[in-house]
Amino acid sequence: MRFSPEDEVFRASVRAWLEANVPASLRGVGGPGREHEAFTERLDWNRRLAAAGWTCLGWPEAFGGRDAPLTQQVIFHEEYARAEAPARVTVVGEELAGPMLLAFGTEEQKRRFLPPIRAVEELWCQGFSEPGAGSDLASVSTSALLDGGDWVITGQKVWTSLAHVADWCFVLARTTPGSRRSTGLSMLLVPMRQPGITVRPIQQLTGTSEFNEVFFDGARTDAANVVGEVGDGWRVATATLAIERGAAMLGQQVGFRRELDALIRLAPDDPSIRDRLARAWIGLEAIRAYGLDTLDDSADPAASSVLKILWSRWHRDLGELAMRVRGAPSMLAPDGFDEWQRTYLFSRADTIYGGSDEIQHGIIAQRALGLPRG
Repeated sequence: MRFSPEDEVFRASVRAWLEANVPASLRGVGGPGREHEAFTERLDWNRRLAAAGWTCLGWPEAFGGRDAPLTQQVIFHEEYARAEAPARVTVVGEELAGPMLLAFGTEEQKRRFLPPIRAVEELWCQGFSEPGAGSDLASVSTSALLDGGDWVITGQKVWTSLAHVADWCFVLARTTPGSRRSTGLSMLLVPMRQPGITVRPIQQLTGTSEFNEVFFDGARTDAANVVGEVGDGWRVATATLAIERGAAMLGQQVGFRRELDALIRLAPDDPSIRDRLARAWIGLEAIRAYGLDTLDDSADPAASSVLKILWSRWHRDLGELAMRVRGAPSMLAPDGFDEWQRTYLFSRADTIYGGSDEIQHGIIAQRALGLPRG
């Protein structure tokens, strides 16, 4: 991927707008492990972004987007990270639910759900993982049966990010009784604020609770709220998961670079630590190069799995290196966790959420190398 002169003009406009508008009080606020920080203020900020036309850049203009090419989407996310703008609260809706609906939704679904996502009027969460079906989504047991004009949903989801603030959830459920594995699944759009849904926060190692358990006990949604065909949920789910690596991931690397630079400034003059810092710098350059080269490579079904393994392990290792740099004081937290301790603790989850390393290796083995299951 290369950036054209027009792209650089776009970069300048993004940078200028962010410099003029990002509130100083919100710089660097929020993000993985810190979603509890200034949530109301960040929601207001997201709505300000929407009013200025900076949400859903890649969406068609007919649905409020800019039809921006991938290069400009990458530029926006990189400049957003460089400006230390607050973490957005709309990521699940804007980067997962919206693209899923654009690819598989009916025209009625697009007209109903896309405008509120773009305007930050409705927030979304993702109902995939279950206690007995984490990265192995084909094992989901949450069921949905038709009752008149509604789907009635029973089951449990877990590790559901931001479910406690979401208005809607896209839920992978088994709609064909007796079906197994990837057959008989459907993707349902379910309103979260109803009596049949209970959300229970999960306290993390960091002390925060951005993940949740979600219990469906006769929850209902309209029969028309199926994305794609009934029974075709597996195809919709796998395509949605592939979207996760998109342009926003390259903005994430800018945040990683900021963390690495800060750690370099903190590091003592120790040859072994300098060597590990140099290797971390090289690793991050490789991740960015691979991300740019494969961002629009739909011909490589395993590219997103390779990238997930690369960045998640890199960030986990950075957390471990931070503890090494800080030495014995890293073991103490008399006044609560500091920035590096939170990075170390939360980065343990990086290799699990979004599909564990083991699952990613299986995808690479089967889809890229053609090896048999098991």
